[in-house]
Amino acid sequence: MATKSRSTAAQPTADAHDLIRVLGARENNLKNVNVELPKRRLTVFTGVSGSGKSSLVFGTIAAESQRLINETYSTFVQGFMPTQARPDVDVLEGLTTAIIVDQERMGADPRSTVGTATDAGAMLRILFSRLGDPHIGSPQAFSFNVASISGAGAVTIERGGSTVKERREFSITGGMCSRCEGRGSINDIDLTALYDDTKSLNDGALTIPGFSMEGWYGRIFNGCGFFDPNKPIEQFTKKELDALLYKDATKLKIDGVNLTYLGLIPQIKKSYLSKDVEAMQPHVRAFVERAVTFTTCPDCGGTRLSELARSSKIKGVNIAEVSAMQITELADWAKDIEDPSIGPLVDALRRTLDSFVEIGLGYLSLDRPSGTLSGGESQRVKMIRHLGSALTDVTYVFDEPTIGLHPHDVDRMNDLLLRLRDKGNTVLVVEHEPEAIAIADHVVDLGPGAGSDGGEVVFEGTVAELRKSGTLTGRHLDDRAALKDEVRTADEVLQVRGANAHNLQDVDVDIPLGVLVVVTGVAGSGKSSLIHGSVAGVDGVVAVDQTPIRGSRRSNPATYTGLLEPIRKAFAKANDVKPALFSANSDGACPNCKGAGVIYTDLAIMAGVAAPCDVCEGKRFDASVLEYRFGGRDISEVLAMPVDEALEFFGDGEAKTPKAHEILDRLADVGLGYLTLGQPLTTLSGGERQRLKLATHMVAKGRDKPEVYVLDEPTSGLHLADVDRLLALLDRLVDSGKSVIVIEHNQAVMAHADWIIDLGPGAGHDGGRVVFEGTPADLVAKRDTLTGQHLADYVGA
Repeated sequence: MATKSRSTAAQPTADAHDLIRVLGARENNLKNVNVELPKRRLTVFTGVSGSGKSSLVFGTIAAESQRLINETYSTFVQGFMPTQARPDVDVLEGLTTAIIVDQERMGADPRSTVGTATDAGAMLRILFSRLGDPHIGSPQAFSFNVASISGAGAVTIERGGSTVKERREFSITGGMCSRCEGRGSINDIDLTALYDDTKSLNDGALTIPGFSMEGWYGRIFNGCGFFDPNKPIEQFTKKELDALLYKDATKLKIDGVNLTYLGLIPQIKKSYLSKDVEAMQPHVRAFVERAVTFTTCPDCGGTRLSELARSSKIKGVNIAEVSAMQITELADWAKDIEDPSIGPLVDALRRTLDSFVEIGLGYLSLDRPSGTLSGGESQRVKMIRHLGSALTDVTYVFDEPTIGLHPHDVDRMNDLLLRLRDKGNTVLVVEHEPEAIAIADHVVDLGPGAGSDGGEVVFEGTVAELRKSGTLTGRHLDDRAALKDEVRTADEVLQVRGANAHNLQDVDVDIPLGVLVVVTGVAGSGKSSLIHGSVAGVDGVVAVDQTPIRGSRRSNPATYTGLLEPIRKAFAKANDVKPALFSANSDGACPNCKGAGVIYTDLAIMAGVAAPCDVCEGKRFDASVLEYRFGGRDISEVLAMPVDEALEFFGDGEAKTPKAHEILDRLADVGLGYLTLGQPLTTLSGGERQRLKLATHMVAKGRDKPEVYVLDEPTSGLHLADVDRLLALLDRLVDSGKSVIVIEHNQAVMAHADWIIDLGPGAGHDGGRVVFEGTPADLVAKRDTLTGQHLADYVGA
């Protein structure tokens, strides 16, 4: 695919004042890295997964910029901010304000939408407050997050040189629907899912996650006096049951301690129903789905807005109807608004909406909950916010902004990155996509390998110089996969009939089984709706996606995959002690840090400090446990091993452990050989999380072994050199009798498919249809879809 030639490589070399200088960077696996980055240029960081790109860009440069900015606030304000330690680096010079535009979901707050997360929602509210007919008030009258309230209160005013108090009436007109409180839905709670009424509270009647009689809840229930906690709930009087379920917040003093009692229903609403269900831990989500029934609010019809807010219209439509429009349609609607009094506002709204369309998000609507966006969609929505910013000479940091983008949309993403640069900003991008690397003014390639084999700058210079450099990235930059000479044929099909989730338009399609199927189409065309909505729930099908793995910093690849279990047993058997000693979350934990490896010191109003435990030196285990050896290593040394090293360690010799070796083999198969066994799961990227889940399913036995694997963009975060390894893994799965369905934009994966299902022709309302079914060769030969055209160009057909 051709890329736009807006790079500025021919510009003069920057002097020292126009550089970001990094000297002696040692975060994570970085090995005293020295690098000079030109300001107001676009620099792309390349290298295999685990080579140190994120450690340099996010963990060093961006982290130090944000830490220095936080230090400009008062100590009181800093007390409310997350603690940030200084990165392990000798010198950082020339830093400017860093704005991180990452792939993290935009928050679990159900009140947040695409409109509220960008300026578009605010501009619409101002527009309706000025032009809406009838006129009903200020912009807050159109906000579903502002309630309408009225009352009276005392105010102090100056009059004749003295101050007097007067009682005055006040009224605030907000747009919130009073029935659902601006949420768009109401809920009904099944009381039988909250408790077993044959038991007393002290006998464990409550079945709500987190409600234990061992902690504060038990102390409150036993000391409140509203009911007898030793009496079965079925014997409660009406007054006692009402207090248990519905009582409002009530201040109490129990055993000399000030506590607050709150009934179960308002407590559940506060703790669980104010959050995004999809972002909850699995056991909490299961409870909510079991106990709570959500229905569309009958008063506002799910729009979240009051009747008054919906009564004011522009060109015959109200703000709820406008917010529900697909953004491409909304952009057309905004073009017809002509009023000189608000010309600048309308122009700004049009530019923002056009940016959505340019960046490939025209299929969204402004009322779409932000928590439902994918990582790639979230990153692009954040990018729109910055495109309209008046800030210049800042450093924008992007984490693989092309993830989730069809080749058709990559060029438009490149154009937006260059626009940010051309406003006078420094743009730093971590990227694997060749078309995105091609627009760089400057490239920093890290490697040569991953983990302990990486952490070095192996190349700095222009894209043309990278191609000649001989580095792994340079050698693979112009790789092009070829269509297969022969494709597998299906032994049976999975029938999908009348699929209409989201934008799907009654889709009928037969998905071949026993082969490698790739589902393609532009972002928003309906790929995920089809596969996750119609296929993923079928028996024997396992969907392996990039959603966060629930767990704390104590969770790691060894605990998640079950690898730690055979390792603990091997240590225990070799030393004739119990296995629990070799768990940092159990008997073997360092008594000082409780197995966390760090000590957090609370400095009251000043920012807290997290430092490695000075007793275990971050190893997490009690010193006595580290005296026990297996294969010449202690447990902390084993957990510090990369997968590839552990694979050799447990493969033969005195440390041979077949069960551990099998799990490690699967981790290496999915390209995670560079991860250390004890690396916190919270530090893994989306692509790494998906591959970790895949490895875990591949180890499963018996009935738990999947027959059909569904993978959602498995190439995310993969270096060009690792894509072949992934394709080989997919081939092995299919050749072993499994079916593999991949949602993917990567053209090398498309070319390798046995069968392609292409959705489109566009996104949102313009998508939702199957526009092609067949082999990659047929898709290339026809060239009548966007995917076919780009794949034909890719394979040189």
